[in-house]
Amino acid sequence: MTTPAAVWIIVGLVSTLAVAVVLVGLVRHVFLLGRTLRRFQEEVQPIAEDIAVGRERASSRAASLPTGAARSARGPS
Repeated sequence: MTTPAAVWIIVGLVSTLAVAVVLVGLVRHVFLLGRTLRRFQEEVQPIAEDIAVGRERASSRAASLPTGAARSARGPS
């Protein structure tokens, strides 16, 4: 084997190894992001449900008000 061929093989192997290391790091970060997102959803879900209940309650209350009453309840414009 000639010297240039050996150099190219070594460069190719080192490059392949570097790409493999970066790929392993990327996969680890994807798993970490997934765990973090799951934990975030677990913490935020009760708050989001409370907001949805409040939104429904406000919507039904606004629907039951007469049209002019909603305007006068806010005060003068």
